[in-house]
Order: sequence, then C-alpha cells, then structure tokens
Amino acid sequence: MSQFSSFRDFYPYYLGEHVNRTCRRLHFVGSCGVLLLLALAIWQRNGWYALGALFCGYGFAWVGHFFFEKNRPATFKHPFYSFAGDWVMFRDILVGRIRF
Repeated sequence: MSQFSSFRDFYPYYLGEHVNRTCRRLHFVGSCGVLLLLALAIWQRNGWYALGALFCGYGFAWVGHFFFEKNRPATFKHPFYSFAGDWVMFRDILVGRIRF
C-alpha cells in the first residue's frame, strides 16, 4: 500500500530524492535519450530501439541515484508515480522551474 494518496502528494517527495544536480542532469539526459530512441523505433519500425529506450532511461537515472544521490530510486517502491515524476521533472527542467 502506498503512503501517498495522489501524485500531487508524491511529487514533493520525488523532488526530495533528486536534490543532487548531477543526478537530475543524468535523469534529463536519460529522458532525452528515451525520446530519441522511441522516435527511432517508430521511424525505423524497429522494436530494439524501444528496448534500448528502457535501458537508457533507467540506466542514466539509476547511475545518478546510486553514485551521486546515494539513495534507492523511488521506482522500486512507487513505480507508477516515479515514472510520472521523471516526466514531470523533465518538463519542469525544460521550463526552468527546476535548476539544471
């Protein structure tokens, strides 16, 4: 059972797990890679790029958590909220709400 009743409740916790700037940058780079690989998967009609997108996104994020943030990714306890948090944080970085 989740300790969060909504994504709105979860997102401040999520941001608290991403205070290290290098971790946030790695998330951002990984998310850019995901978008690129998904576009390639569609353009080339090749599912291997989609699989690569999965490894790219989680790979960059987990390196950020294990080596820079020194915590466990929220994905392990809150996979759906964490996935949404990745993309909301990506947007917040793009629009300047979160320092990159």
